[in-house]
Amino acid sequence: MEPIERFILILMTSIEKLKFLNEGQVRSVAENFGTPVFVYSQSLIEEKCEETLKFPNAYGLSVRYAMKANPNANVLKIMKKKGILIDASSEHEVYRALAAGFSHSEIMITSQQMPKDLESLVKSGVLFNACSLQQLEAYGKLFPGGKISIRFNPGLGSGHTKKADVGGATSSFGIWHEKIEEVKEIVKKYNLNVHKVHTHIGSGSDPEVWKAVAHYTLEYAEIFRDVSTVSLGGGYKVGRMEDEKTTDLQKIGAPVKQLFLDFAEKHGRKLKLEIEPGTYLIALCGAMVTTIDDQVDTGSKGFTFLKLDAGMDSNTRPSLYGARHPLVTVSKSGQTSSEVKDYVVVGHCCESGDVFTQKEGGEPIIRPMAKANTGDYVVMEAVGAYCSAMSTKNYNSFPEIAEVLLTNEKEFKLIRKKQELSDIYKNEIQVIS
Repeated sequence: MEPIERFILILMTSIEKLKFLNEGQVRSVAENFGTPVFVYSQSLIEEKCEETLKFPNAYGLSVRYAMKANPNANVLKIMKKKGILIDASSEHEVYRALAAGFSHSEIMITSQQMPKDLESLVKSGVLFNACSLQQLEAYGKLFPGGKISIRFNPGLGSGHTKKADVGGATSSFGIWHEKIEEVKEIVKKYNLNVHKVHTHIGSGSDPEVWKAVAHYTLEYAEIFRDVSTVSLGGGYKVGRMEDEKTTDLQKIGAPVKQLFLDFAEKHGRKLKLEIEPGTYLIALCGAMVTTIDDQVDTGSKGFTFLKLDAGMDSNTRPSLYGARHPLVTVSKSGQTSSEVKDYVVVGHCCESGDVFTQKEGGEPIIRPMAKANTGDYVVMEAVGAYCSAMSTKNYNSFPEIAEVLLTNEKEFKLIRKKQELSDIYKNEIQVIS
């Protein structure tokens, strides 16, 4: 690597710091619960809920948590107490939310796969958001004259990679905007009451993008005169690394609020705003404490690798997206080194893609970190969202790792036990003697 390239890389990947744990707490968690282990902060989750509930709005606001980000019952309970509702992506998530104490009417299901028990869910009060013409038709047959929410694909999207972009022609999410006449035909055929229209384009922080999405979504509200709520989805960018910025909700929300005011003045209808954050509510509220299991190198022109006792079975985001997470060295002995060294950090799975410091596409990149010894700890920050919930669970037969909550009383409470190995294969049926 040329000197100038390395200089730029160091500027982009400066040494990160612990977010809500201190070094003593890291060592205590490792000693009491073992590693690897997820740790979440109750106070930070509550703070994020309060921030989100202040999203600019003209005529009322509902915040639904995209629970696929992290469906642990304790996380759900914290959010329920703060007044957050639920966005479920499957009937299975609906039942998890109900088990955590949410009422049926506090849950909306927006699912790629038509729920098999849709009829009973809707009759019990769960809200349904149709994501395709087929889903809309099926709902109409079950509930002629019923209330319905419809998700549209407005023809544009946003995301840090195409894999995170859930709008536009490359996305299967929602009803394509050019099929509006077919939507109107189904709505008329079954005399449906379209009380909500919904879009969700992906992740981003550009106020102009959110303004454009709000504009297009309000056009659907104009078409369906029974609409009382407009949902703009979620996808607010979270800056996990020091060189990344987190979405300013006040900044992106201000022009959206004005559009709602303009709509009311023009059409005489005051529409309620709904948003569906997932990452924003929980990503920065979690950390994973790991142990350095081994160190290897590939010579003077290669890399020094830190092998952790966690891998893509716990956090798949780096392998899937090339996503970056802060990595902080903590000495087991209590004497964290001030010396900085470049590492490539890898997981414990027997898989070439199990690399925590990589570009999208798999090329390994170095990360400057405090010099570490085998047996020291590495804390992976900003793992509250889409890590435990979206990992390649049980790959190489590694059990699911434990989860711990740092309560407001500054106590560490176990909220999910480490999985027993036998639980991984307990559903196998042996037919070979």
